[in-house]
Amino acid sequence: MSQDPLRPPSPRTITVGNQPVTVSDVRDLACGLANVQLTPDPRFSELLRRSVEFLERQLPRPTYGVTTGVGASVHNIIPAEWQAALPANLYRFHGCGTGRVLGAAESRAVVAARLASLASGYSAVRPEVLQALCDLLNHDIAPLIFEEGSVGASGDLTPLSYIAAVLCGEREVLCQGEVMPASDALAGAGLVPLTLQIKESLALMNGTSFMTGLACLAFERSKSVARWACTLTGLCSEATAGNPEHFDTRLFAAKPHWGSVQAATWIRSALDRNPAALSPQRLQDRYSLRCAPHVIGVLVDALAAYEPWLTTELNSANDNPLVFAEDEVVLHGGNFYGGHVTFVLDGLKVAVANVADLLDRQLMLLCAPQTNGGLPADLVGVTGPEAVVHHGFKAMQISTSALAAEALKLSGPASVFTRSTEGHNQDKVSMGAIAAREALRILELCETVAAIHTLAICQAADLRGDRFGSAQSRSLRAAVRAWVPMLTVDRRQDVDISQVLKLYREGGLPISSREAAGQTIGVS
Repeated sequence: MSQDPLRPPSPRTITVGNQPVTVSDVRDLACGLANVQLTPDPRFSELLRRSVEFLERQLPRPTYGVTTGVGASVHNIIPAEWQAALPANLYRFHGCGTGRVLGAAESRAVVAARLASLASGYSAVRPEVLQALCDLLNHDIAPLIFEEGSVGASGDLTPLSYIAAVLCGEREVLCQGEVMPASDALAGAGLVPLTLQIKESLALMNGTSFMTGLACLAFERSKSVARWACTLTGLCSEATAGNPEHFDTRLFAAKPHWGSVQAATWIRSALDRNPAALSPQRLQDRYSLRCAPHVIGVLVDALAAYEPWLTTELNSANDNPLVFAEDEVVLHGGNFYGGHVTFVLDGLKVAVANVADLLDRQLMLLCAPQTNGGLPADLVGVTGPEAVVHHGFKAMQISTSALAAEALKLSGPASVFTRSTEGHNQDKVSMGAIAAREALRILELCETVAAIHTLAICQAADLRGDRFGSAQSRSLRAAVRAWVPMLTVDRRQDVDISQVLKLYREGGLPISSREAAGQTIGVS
């Protein structure tokens, strides 16, 4: 079975504190494909401790979330004897998340993103706190985090409170596939719960790491979706006797958007026309084929443009206040605002939803006699008089239309739905957490459309016969047919869809010509 292009060939160790954490690092930590450690460089530990010591020395000067209440309660002055009680109260009163609980990989992505941010050294947290986050990742202890409840501006306070609570042995976790109290999971791993000191709870919670961690996962999934869509486009052109001229290199040299150039290259590699290929039946194909490089190219270019934004956010100090020990100053600001991440997510939502819509339109071309180059209507696999009572991919078309419509509906920008909240203290917010959830949902919808499209391509290849098809087409068909038989008489196809998605997510679905030849590639 070929290697998933989203996964590295073997586990590795990621060192935090001496170099930036990458988007793919977060992906690997989320998927359990890497361990993490803090850099052993003593200068890193010293950097963290200096910020803690300076914060303690400069008290009782007014410091948000230490000598004052939080949010609109900033006017509350907290006497020294009560300051130690504030960290636990902060994460406890924010324990009001609702909705779906994140999956283990999603939760680990959020933990990894928070670790990367705090490692910048401006948050006044002890090295022990960062080590505790490493321990959660290395021992497969994923905090149960509810996905609803953040407006993405004063940090992802509510979802991140579940990480702070777990470090202290409170709330629940998913540990090696089992839900259990955090205290039991920590004890089972030989870990001791923390008692968070002044500002540490606020530093863990008041940041963009929920939206950023999920954005890293969405980013990596979007790469693979772009590659998959290009393969399907090439095979759809082939199966419907399309005109390969639409993907000629000279066209894209004349309009050289890098993403479109790359998409056209991937489409050509999937076509790889052979002597058995059909002669083009049209001078110009419908836009969903002819313009496919320009549609998918937007997503490819967006990924290239947005990766620096996401990497900067991932490695930024995005809580408040920040402690600059070298300058002996504490500065109050708004680094917790998730505007850049939200913009990335809103952009990915639009680009991925357009790919879902493109693939839905291509499925129509495969199923319609007017455009499919002589294939049976709806790709019905039965011949003779009995064919009239079979329907092939008719309902599958309805499903992809429903999925694409939902993706398009969700693609509206979340950031423009800002709400004033928390006593009008948070009066302009990013809505990044909502954008992250919507992006992941759109990706799920797009991947499902692609899975149905894949089944249709394999059905078309079966109907054309064994001699038909490029190397990519034959490879894809062989991988699918090992698990899903050709559709002849009408049957349920939900199981088929699930199987193709499983193959894709486990790396068993070749979506590039080099994979077809037995070489694993990534999308870069």
